[in-house]
Amino acid sequence: MELAHSLLLNEEALAQITEAKRPVFIFEWLRFLDKVLVAANKTDVKEKQKKLVEQLTGLISSSPGPPTRKLLAKNLAALYSIGDTFTVFQTLEKCNDIIRNKDDTAAYLPTKLAAVTCVGAFYEKMGRMLGSAFPETVNNLLKSLKSAESQGRSEILMSLQKVLNGLGGAAASSHRDIYKNARSLLTDRSMAVRCAVAKVSPQPIYNAAHYPACS
Repeated sequence: MELAHSLLLNEEALAQITEAKRPVFIFEWLRFLDKVLVAANKTDVKEKQKKLVEQLTGLISSSPGPPTRKLLAKNLAALYSIGDTFTVFQTLEKCNDIIRNKDDTAAYLPTKLAAVTCVGAFYEKMGRMLGSAFPETVNNLLKSLKSAESQGRSEILMSLQKVLNGLGGAAASSHRDIYKNARSLLTDRSMAVRCAVAKVSPQPIYNAAHYPACS
C-alpha cells in the first residue's frame, strides 16, 4: 500500500491492480491524504490542487461506500480551505447537480450520497464563504429529502446540520423551512433518520417555526 501514499492519487498504480482491490487502494490513499494534507506545504498543495480536485471529484461518481465518502468529503473540503478557492462554487454546483438528478436507482444512490456528504463538509469547513450559494443549496437538499429513501434522508439531514453549523446566524432565513421538513420525520421508521432529525432541529429552529415574531 506504499504506492497509495502520495499527495496525488497514483493512477498508474491503481490501473495495475485488480478491480476488486481498487476501492481498498483508494481508501488507503484518502486516509493518507487526510493525515498529510493539513501539514503539507501550501505552495505544493496549490501547485497540485487542480489535479487533486479532478481526482477527488471524480471519485464522487465511483459509488463510494460510507467510510470512503466521508474521507472524500473531508479531504475535498480541507483542500479548498488550505489551497485556492477559485473553483469551490463550481465543485459545489457539481454536487448539487448530482443531488438534483432524478435517478433513484440503487446503483446511483452511493454517488448521490457522496455528493450530499461533500456539500455538508464544504459548509462545515468554509461556512459563510459559501453563503451566496446557501439558499439554492438548502432548497436543493430539502427537495431531495422529500423523495429520498431512509439512508438518503439520514445523510441529507446530517448535511443540513453541518450547513447550519457552518453558517451560524447567517442561516436564520432557512430555519423555518428546515424545521417544517424535518419535523415530519420525527416518527420515521428508521432510527438513524429520527436521530438525525433530533440533531438538525435545535431550539433556534424550533423558535423560528413557532415564534416567528421573536426570531
